[in-house]
Amino acid sequence: MTGEYSTAPGAGRAVPDAGAAVARQGRSDVRYPVCGGRGTDVGEQAPLGAVDVARHIRPGVEKAMTMQVAEESGRHAQAVAHVQSPMPARVRAAGLADIAEKLDTGVRLEMADGLQLFACPDLLALGWLANREREKRHAGRTYFNHNIRIEATNVCVASCLFCAFARLQPGDDGAYTLSLDQVWDKLRARADQPLTEVHVVNGLHPELPFDYYLDLLRGFKRIRPDVHLKCFTAVEIAFFADLYQRTDEQVLRELMAAGLDSLPGGGAEVFAERVRRKICHDKCGADRYLDIHRTAHRLGMRTNVTMLYGHIETLEERVDHMLRARALQDETAGFQAFIPLAFHPDNNQMRKLPAPTAAETLRVHAVARLMLDNIPHIKAFWIATGVETAQTALWFGVDDLDGTVQEEQIYHMAGASTPAALTTGDISRLIRVAGRDPIERDTLYNVVTQH
Repeated sequence: MTGEYSTAPGAGRAVPDAGAAVARQGRSDVRYPVCGGRGTDVGEQAPLGAVDVARHIRPGVEKAMTMQVAEESGRHAQAVAHVQSPMPARVRAAGLADIAEKLDTGVRLEMADGLQLFACPDLLALGWLANREREKRHAGRTYFNHNIRIEATNVCVASCLFCAFARLQPGDDGAYTLSLDQVWDKLRARADQPLTEVHVVNGLHPELPFDYYLDLLRGFKRIRPDVHLKCFTAVEIAFFADLYQRTDEQVLRELMAAGLDSLPGGGAEVFAERVRRKICHDKCGADRYLDIHRTAHRLGMRTNVTMLYGHIETLEERVDHMLRARALQDETAGFQAFIPLAFHPDNNQMRKLPAPTAAETLRVHAVARLMLDNIPHIKAFWIATGVETAQTALWFGVDDLDGTVQEEQIYHMAGASTPAALTTGDISRLIRVAGRDPIERDTLYNVVTQH
């Protein structure tokens, strides 16, 4: 841990430092030559951290450097022409001129474009394009919220190969189900925190009555009437409908009457049927997942959508996933954020597969920003990506870092080494160190405060 962590002023706890993003994960595929960087000898290949990325991607920096070199060599006029060009030379050299032109003229990217972006050999050129689209929408603003994540039970009838969290039966080793009072106590214990969101995701428990979930929501609202309840994935909604003999819409309406405010995006995995048959064959399919979000949007709720990447999916299946999410957004405009979720291989049935690299994580987030022109926010879930890589992703299309989280078990049981919680001060510092402007938001992206 030495050399990777520093203490944020006033935070009282250690937080990861941006420069360790790639090195800490053992990634050798994202490196850039620097001269005399922090702890680096002149000319040594150093890991690419958030500050380094900002230097190479921030619009205008490359132009200014080009101007300086041109002036020194007596080619001022040539430099001026280059600076005024709408296409940086690096983007053209990476073979992305056609895609950049489409973005400039408002032509929508399609499957072939997505595959071209994933195949691009220059990660920084790709990042430059994604960052440009990010800054068109959000400038330097980076959002986060003060939330708590609760997993009330890990008993789950689904047998997803990538999951280290679930236990099939209530009596299995490691299985748990919290009483309602135990769950409510997690909110009561934080009475002094200005929380704006409770995020609940559970296993698919076959024995709990529907009233457990209705009372769970009612109890949260009794304790904190103003708190936003983002609870139950579309997979859980489908499970409730099948188990309790209701339609998906009936389940949503009853939960909303009890206090449900929005749905999280989990459970999407990859929409391709080939992948779902192999890794999550016994939970609701992609069409039903999307239809539940469609119904939620029609009922007035906002939701998110995720994608689990870095396992057996192909690049075509990744792009298809994004296009299907985009198509539903065209129809309903109900998605707030797209959240790529990194596959973690520890303690599950896919442990022989490697985890995605930091480079792959940055690429997925960048491509998502470029393909999903109608979804406002691209979120890096720092629990899954790692804190340092999430910082770097703020220059690869990402404008949201999720929130304080405070309790998280699903990823940590699958081997995540990230902290279980960050304070708002921690997150604000991490965003500022990365060269961005921290904005604390509520679930619906209303500004709470600017840090």
